[in-house]
Amino acid sequence: MNATFVISAIIAVVATAMMITRPSAVHGLLYLTVSLLAVALVFFVLGAPFAAALEVIIYAGAIMVLFVFVIMMLNIGEAAARLESSWLHPATWVGPSILALLLAIELGAVAVSGGLRHPATSVISAHAVGVALVGPYMLAVELASFLLLAGLVAAFHLGRSIMGTD
Repeated sequence: MNATFVISAIIAVVATAMMITRPSAVHGLLYLTVSLLAVALVFFVLGAPFAAALEVIIYAGAIMVLFVFVIMMLNIGEAAARLESSWLHPATWVGPSILALLLAIELGAVAVSGGLRHPATSVISAHAVGVALVGPYMLAVELASFLLLAGLVAAFHLGRSIMGTD
């Protein structure tokens, strides 16, 4: 088995476990970002560079920015300001930094060596992904979109009831 795949998968699992166990949303967000970057490297190793790029751009980029904005908007008041000052301690950043450094070293080693020693059997292009999504996997894509829509509607109604605007 490819060492790059194994190390990336271990980092993804560790970062995800740390994300779930953190009491602070910001700490969990840091670990979630590292986990998403590790999953992107796993996609790359498996021969899906398009999926890896989408993972980085959409999830580790755009969605994380959205989460940061939500956390910033929800933290209002003096207690939140004191809590935010505690996030600036170096101990908060040690775990995600070590995992991200391991990923960076791994990615650097892949780049310096000129690519993967044992690449996937074939590289999946963006065209192939698009054809698969509107072809044999069309029902799964539509079901996933309905599930996401249901989650969005539920979040909207929960937010309204929590904020007291019913």
